[in-house]
Amino acid sequence: MNASVTSDTAFSTLIRTASHEQHTEAETTTFMGDMLGGKLGVEAYARYTEQLWFVYEALESAAPALADDPVAGPFVQPELMRLGALERDLEHLRGPGWRATLTALPATEEYAERVAECARTWAGGYVAHHYTRYLGDLSGGQIIRDRAEKTWGFAKKGDGVRFYVFEEITNPAAFKRGYRELLDRVRVDDLEKQRIVSECKRAFSLNTAVFLALGEEFPLSA
Repeated sequence: MNASVTSDTAFSTLIRTASHEQHTEAETTTFMGDMLGGKLGVEAYARYTEQLWFVYEALESAAPALADDPVAGPFVQPELMRLGALERDLEHLRGPGWRATLTALPATEEYAERVAECARTWAGGYVAHHYTRYLGDLSGGQIIRDRAEKTWGFAKKGDGVRFYVFEEITNPAAFKRGYRELLDRVRVDDLEKQRIVSECKRAFSLNTAVFLALGEEFPLSA
């Protein structure tokens, strides 16, 4: 879908509609469908969780340096941080020595490197990746948590699915509204907004590439 940036278009609306096609593609990959459909074992879920660690390490290790940035700073909110919860999940899934066996797929390395590059050089790009990850976790991520609990028997909102549990956000719908208001007030011009939209599309494509690689690693038996 093509969307041009105009000053009378809410940026949060623009960013959602412009990236809809890529978002749908990421959500409907074979790997995600098979995993959410209960067709894959818990090993596939654990491997997926490992890949998330690399992306969020890139996002969150950069957050302190961007906290005072006029563009990215308002989005750096402690209640969103996922790395600690991811590490608890990985300890549950892989055991206390999980770091020793942690490996990134090449697609994951490319994704994490792009996040890190934006964090270093382009605050608007960092916002694009921040948006695609955290608002997705607060929305579709809750479907993954529910399916994981039912499929593999994790305790409700417990070890194994803590990544999807935002304990400090008591009203996710209100939080997402506030986040979209931040997007609408982001301190950039219309040309930069278009660049951020393009980076959102790239973020979804990078995420889809990880799903495709995981699908190759965990093909369903014929």
